[in-house]
Amino acid sequence: MTVSVSPSASIAKGRVLIVGATGFIGQFVAEASLDSGRPTYILVRSSNGCGSKATAIKALQDKGALILHGLINDTKLMEKILRDHEIEIVISAVGGENLADQLSLVEAIKAVDTVKRFLPSEFGHDVDRANPVEPGLSMYVEKRKVRRLIEDLGVPYTYICCNSIASWPYHDNTHPSQLLPPLDQFQIYGDGSVKAYFVAGNDIGKFTMKTVDDIRTLNKSVHFRPSCNLYSINELASLWEMKIGRTLPRVTVTENDLLAAAAENRLPQSVVASFTHDIFIKGCQVNFSLDDAHDLDVGNLYPDVSFRNLDECFNDFAIRMGNELVTEDGNSSGNPVVDQPLAIITCA
Repeated sequence: MTVSVSPSASIAKGRVLIVGATGFIGQFVAEASLDSGRPTYILVRSSNGCGSKATAIKALQDKGALILHGLINDTKLMEKILRDHEIEIVISAVGGENLADQLSLVEAIKAVDTVKRFLPSEFGHDVDRANPVEPGLSMYVEKRKVRRLIEDLGVPYTYICCNSIASWPYHDNTHPSQLLPPLDQFQIYGDGSVKAYFVAGNDIGKFTMKTVDDIRTLNKSVHFRPSCNLYSINELASLWEMKIGRTLPRVTVTENDLLAAAAENRLPQSVVASFTHDIFIKGCQVNFSLDDAHDLDVGNLYPDVSFRNLDECFNDFAIRMGNELVTEDGNSSGNPVVDQPLAIITCA
């Protein structure tokens, strides 16, 4: 018998455990889970008692998150946590240094056999299709191992392939979200024509949480490909020039430059350089078509839910610049130069 499932149909909201909730992506996912009304648990190390992580934990706790302590590579403890708290959805957003620890988590999920969905730490490219140079490749090899164990053990999963963060892509930075777009010059990768998809952090969280109990996304890869946010590096530079009201010089960063930066093996900057090469030289986000049997486009799944437009994201960057931005005559403007009204612009 064939069962027809409405696009809005979902299972009753089960309890969610999020690992890595204090990281950049993890915070967006945790906030979206809390906003959705799901009982949300976050797993933290006992040592996360000070600094930015403690601040992030407190903010999530104030919004209703329930704090659990432990390590995901402690299989027996994870089995106990999953059973005792009747966890139905597990989401991992751990960083690169902890990717292999997810193997123990998968074993724990299989042992309890009550988790209805596991989302491993992906939140980027399709790791079975993208093939960056080292040291980025080693991260993808670890993610592939996690995928294969999930599939071999029959753990129900959804892989989130959300592509790039909506920000200026610095190849030599620790994370693209940490710096505002440039005011001195643009570094253009190759000829600047290869395109990529850019997604706001809030949208990553929002759409991720829509997939977790959607039967259509069970054992699928879900790709974030908003057409309104498909930009080349040249187009990205032009968008920023429009926001600040000035033209900046463009300097070419060649393929060899990126490969040399990756080969320096300076972590994490060399990892970022290897991914930048894969995105803007090899076109890893756009050089394949989705396979109907295994892949889903999140925009097609939820056509009534909008993405935040990259144009609006860059308006936010201009506002953050504040007094750093100056008018063309050299006088401080006190406000960013924005050529378009700051209306919320979205795309389906």
